[in-house]
Amino acid sequence: MFASLSDRLGATFKGLRGKGRLSEADVDATVREIRTALLDADVSLPVVRDFTARVREQALAVTASGALNPAQQVVKIVHAELVEILGGQARSIAFAKHPPTVILLAGLQGAGKTTLAGKLALYLKGQGHAPLLVAADLQRPNAVDQLRILGEQAQVAVFAPEPGNGVGDPVEVVRQARAFAAQKLHDVVIVDTAGRLAVDAALMDQLRQVKAAAQPDDVLFVVDAMIGQDAVRTAEEFMAQVGFDGVVLTKLDGDARGGAALSVKGVTGQPIMFASVGEKLTDFEPFHPDRMASRILDMGDVLTLIEQAERAFDAEQAERMARKVSSGEDFTLEDFLEQMQAVKKMGSVSKLLGMLPGMGDMKAQLDQVDDRELDRVAAIIQSMTPQERQDPKILNGSRRSRIARGSGTTVTDVNGLVDRFSQAQKMMRQMGKGGGVPGMPGMPGMPGFGGSKKSKGKMAKAARPAKGAKGRSGNPAKRASQGAGVPVGADDQLAPPDLGSLPPDLKRLLGG
Repeated sequence: MFASLSDRLGATFKGLRGKGRLSEADVDATVREIRTALLDADVSLPVVRDFTARVREQALAVTASGALNPAQQVVKIVHAELVEILGGQARSIAFAKHPPTVILLAGLQGAGKTTLAGKLALYLKGQGHAPLLVAADLQRPNAVDQLRILGEQAQVAVFAPEPGNGVGDPVEVVRQARAFAAQKLHDVVIVDTAGRLAVDAALMDQLRQVKAAAQPDDVLFVVDAMIGQDAVRTAEEFMAQVGFDGVVLTKLDGDARGGAALSVKGVTGQPIMFASVGEKLTDFEPFHPDRMASRILDMGDVLTLIEQAERAFDAEQAERMARKVSSGEDFTLEDFLEQMQAVKKMGSVSKLLGMLPGMGDMKAQLDQVDDRELDRVAAIIQSMTPQERQDPKILNGSRRSRIARGSGTTVTDVNGLVDRFSQAQKMMRQMGKGGGVPGMPGMPGMPGFGGSKKSKGKMAKAARPAKGAKGRSGNPAKRASQGAGVPVGADDQLAPPDLGSLPPDLKRLLGG
């Protein structure tokens, strides 16, 4: 969504990289470029004015102090201000002291409230709660049936006493839902309310009645991030007439310019709490302003990447793999398939790679990453016999031809997979011997990790930054910026990563 804004800001900062000092004229030119980039992204004009005024004031103060590395300093200032307009601190749901906690979803028709209700229920279920979905949208055709289907997919209970399609009283449904939740020990109640094609008096009056009956702990306003400034105007209207405690952005994976996300907090005063980032029920995440600001400035979002990995990779599975490697057992194609399937659970490969710092200059290559490659790899391995998966050395020409026919691929594809697997197997053997991945210490629990002085010496040597690597720089200017607390990746945010340091599979996917 923020691709255009990221490109514009990146080009602006690139023009500052060769300057040793910033003049007032440089600051004014940079602020003009930032203002244009934000307006092109459909950010609200008052928000743009406040944002650029604060950036200019701080940039001039840096110029007056004679600070070095102007590009770093400006990036630091813009990053901090982006975090501020996106909401500052991440805000979570306000759970009631005495359950159930009632969450009311409001918004216009088409914003994605019903789907988001299912996503939120699945998310809260994963947090250890017992949510209940309440079908209070009795106006839109098949809204009740849609919520029932989503509840089945998320394996969450649905309270839907009325058929909907214009039949039933949503206020009475909400009253009954509270009693039902208390009786069945549901600690969270998520109420899906009716939307309209536009803000009107009847919608607001009904929503106020539903809100009074629900007595919600949190009212979340669901905004379609694709509709730009219309979303902000709608949010203002809802805030004035009904009120809400937080915003949820849907369709954040779309190709809109992102103005709603950057404007809604400044206009309504309420924070963005969650974001829907895809069509699947699992494509839902808490909104972290600092992480989103880092994504916009191409600094990556490694924390979110780690969180997704923790959800996708089973801890027991990872421990079993570590024991297997440390005991000297060979890494098999069954293990390879298991790892590939865990990566697939994390989502789109191009999105995952996009969370790495410095990938902004590689958008064209990321767009060419084919997520179906994981499916082809899985098909090839699943077309093998158990014996072939355990010992790929027995794969002669006829066997490879049979596997290619069974998986709908070519013999060349099978050969390529076997070659890549051999490289992965050699790496796992090296890790098992305590050597670790080249340039990295061994894995915990394996020989050589925290053991002998010799192995510790190797680890210490590997931990020391190599010549030209990121450490405490010998450049006085860079040392000054490191001491100033410039965000990680700010200095080299525009430099593409070295493909030579990536694993073979990733290099091939990226065209390296």
